Amino acid sequence: MLECVPNFSEGRNPDTLRAIVGAIESAAGATVLGWESDPDHHRSVVTLAGPPEAVLEGAVRGVGKAAELIDLSRHKGVHPRVGAADVVPFIPLNGSTMEDCVKAAHRAGQEIWSRFGVPVYFYEEAARIPERRALQHVRRTGFDGRPPDVGDIAEHPTAGAVMVGARRFLIAYNINLATRDVRIAQAIAHRIRQSTGGFRFVKAIGLRLESLDCTQISMNLVNFAEIPLDTLYDTVLGEAARLKTTIAESELVGFVPRAAFQQSPDFFRRTRGFDESRIIENRLVQSK
Repeated sequence: MLECVPNFSEGRNPDTLRAIVGAIESAAGATVLGWESDPDHHRSVVTLAGPPEAVLEGAVRGVGKAAELIDLSRHKGVHPRVGAADVVPFIPLNGSTMEDCVKAAHRAGQEIWSRFGVPVYFYEEAARIPERRALQHVRRTGFDGRPPDVGDIAEHPTAGAVMVGARRFLIAYNINLATRDVRIAQAIAHRIRQSTGGFRFVKAIGLRLESLDCTQISMNLVNFAEIPLDTLYDTVLGEAARLKTTIAESELVGFVPRAAFQQSPDFFRRTRGFDESRIIENRLVQSK
């Protein structure tokens, strides 16, 4: 089995998201385990799993529906993005390998271009150019100045481009702060992320959430086994106190592996609405 977690640049129109999820589910054997949307990020994250061929086809169909329905030239959201379907990562599950995911990513990229005319850039383990392994080096205005990996245009006029990758399990985790001052969230993000001397395998940015009238530290935990999760949380709490605020709540986006939960159960139990159905192995059993 493979997992795929496509991120779509739509977090406000439920009809659009339902159409995208319906397109994914139309691929026989592709099971959508869940999806979540955020209006400030203007982004939705869908998790699907199944046999490699089914997951590949479901992901490609979802990208096509997003390209049809989302006009990126009209899009406004706080999360970085370059495509209607922004990132499409494949993750190994249940005996599959990273090589399987790389093959799926490369095939998906070819299908996306040939069916929909949306160019594709490969990242992480699927990268064909070493400098594109890090997503942030490509997902920016003007991309990286090089042609896409698949396609003969840098971006589609309304659908942008798609970043297709293969990677290990990533945990998307956010902390909302009880302050409106985005500079505080940005300062804490600067303190904790690896790129500026913080925790290894932690990516973080500080954002303002208009709908909640607060700020957020949005994180990707890219190698949970090597991150002291409880220490990370305590560091954010301490930095918030030093800057005269506190943590309002934390949230998990998508699912976590059982190994991550067992590593730091309190870290996950304190997230909003968490229960053990958010452990992906449990959700896979429930979906059968």
